[in-house]
Amino acid sequence: MVDRRQVMAFRVRAQHLDRAHGSLADTAVLDIGVQDTGPDGGRWALATRGVDVGPLTGDDVVMLWTVRGAPHLYRRADVGAVAAAVEPFSDADAGKRIYDAAKPLKAAGIGILAALDEVATRMREIVREPTVKGEVSGRLAELMPEPYLRHCRPCDATHLYEMPFRLAAVRAGLELRLDTSPPVLERIRAFRPAATPGDRFDLIRAYLRLLGPATPKHVADYLDAPVKEVKARWPRDAVEVSVDGETRWLLAADEAALASADATTTRLLGPFDLFLQAKDRATLVPDAARAKELWPVLGRPGAVLADGELAGAWRPRKSGRTFTVAVQPWRKLTGSTRDAVVAEAERLAAYRGVSLAGVDFAT
Repeated sequence: MVDRRQVMAFRVRAQHLDRAHGSLADTAVLDIGVQDTGPDGGRWALATRGVDVGPLTGDDVVMLWTVRGAPHLYRRADVGAVAAAVEPFSDADAGKRIYDAAKPLKAAGIGILAALDEVATRMREIVREPTVKGEVSGRLAELMPEPYLRHCRPCDATHLYEMPFRLAAVRAGLELRLDTSPPVLERIRAFRPAATPGDRFDLIRAYLRLLGPATPKHVADYLDAPVKEVKARWPRDAVEVSVDGETRWLLAADEAALASADATTTRLLGPFDLFLQAKDRATLVPDAARAKELWPVLGRPGAVLADGELAGAWRPRKSGRTFTVAVQPWRKLTGSTRDAVVAEAERLAAYRGVSLAGVDFAT
């Protein structure tokens, strides 16, 4: 039996949030993917885990649309295994992952995996050189039949449904060029998907290793997959763990790490950091009002991690070449913790290439 504090400390350690220095090769979160959303996205997540992100280029990392259709960073050397790992488990799973786009395809008698393959084939034909997403989308709309298309009211045009577009990109061997907005798609060099992802990149195992102990529903919610599909692939070496009375599972190899976990680090986590992507939000933030503050429908703040607990929210306030970090503490912070938050804000400013005007602690 373990309590939530042990779970939090285990995740801090498993995700390398407690270290000062690390490399891409030994940064475990890259096995499951580092979401790159917003200015404090993927590279900041790596920086908070001790990686020197200044020299990183497209030779080191690759950006792909993968889990939940979001852009994620991976090691370029792993791209074949990643492609195998993010493959839907089945036609039913693929249908759930593409949301409302599945309905017209099913009505037309088109299998979802077959549909993704068809979109991927067309995308690869179109993207022979770096191509802006809008151009790819426009050309697809001319090539694909009606079940694949929808009318977009905001731009008064017909497009391919968004999720099939995103999930087909990896199948087409396409990546997102770093630091492009709007996104530019280009072919992955020497792309060859692996036959299987292997244990390291298997998404269920990676979730348990980095966000465990967890239930099949937690993993399914993270992947947008049906629970029964996750249960059918549940690792044989997963062992039961009671977390505050709830039965969850952990990989057997991690039992000792869970029992001995401790965390004293302070970090400013980006809004979409993997630590905040865990689907047991009540474990991360037991207070419902605080949870609502951290995960609003729009405009997520970052989170202050202090001594293994989420201790507040933060937002950047940029003005010209300087910016302030506004912190909303959820408890009284000690002097040493406040100093550590300021130090992290200095790191964030350096990462952004701006000067830190100060840290505004709300009272």
